[in-house]
Amino acid sequence: MIDGLDPIIHVPKRLAAMGILANAPSVSFRFLKEHLQLSDSDLSKQMATLESAGYVTATKDGHGRGTSTTYRMTRAGGHAFEAHCAALRALLDGIG
Repeated sequence: MIDGLDPIIHVPKRLAAMGILANAPSVSFRFLKEHLQLSDSDLSKQMATLESAGYVTATKDGHGRGTSTTYRMTRAGGHAFEAHCAALRALLDGIG
């Protein structure tokens, strides 16, 4: 019944971040923080998990306090997100 659900993406905070990244070429840390209403440390932790899985890449510009981080979904991340969404749809369709 839960085949195809990705445990890395399934966490609500990461699922929301992937949903945003699926609809934009790249997104800033600040944008994600504001839209997901997460603390800096929580967002950093969630994005590091996605980056470690190869689902997103992070690009840092600047140094010190002026550093800005931008995230982009990778091709593997896009495939994983699409598969996860398809598994969620199949699960929900089976319930109804």
